[in-house]
Amino acid sequence: MGYIMDLRKELGHRALIMAGGCVLFVNEKNEILLQHRADNHYWGYPGGSMELGESFEECAKREAFEETGLVADELEYFSTESGASTHYIYPNGDEIYVAGIVFSCRKYHGEMKVQEDEVIEQRFFSEEDLPDNMDPLNEEIIHQAFRYLNEGRI
Repeated sequence: MGYIMDLRKELGHRALIMAGGCVLFVNEKNEILLQHRADNHYWGYPGGSMELGESFEECAKREAFEETGLVADELEYFSTESGASTHYIYPNGDEIYVAGIVFSCRKYHGEMKVQEDEVIEQRFFSEEDLPDNMDPLNEEIIHQAFRYLNEGRI
């Protein structure tokens, strides 16, 4: 998160528009990979902020690999995150509005690992087994993803 950290040095905790990319990894059982984040203790999907010169796809793939150890071989556009509903204040007081693209991914490889400075644990969840403490920024998209999975659209 070099670019955002550089901005924070200049702007402090002020609200920033954070461009980024996220990945909904879907396994063969139509389960979605979620991470239990260390900073806010919510469960959500992997992703993060864009670096200068990156495309949304490059950002999503890089962040997903850094956080999960999985290489996204093929990304499919799923959803756009933006607007007032994406406002978030981190536990340290940093404030953001997300402007990001969420991709789904069924074709991936690699060995799953946890990025320990950001993630406590991660695992695939079925719709019936979702954790109670889901990230409010991710929750609606996760439910939408399961609706689409049930309809065969992902």
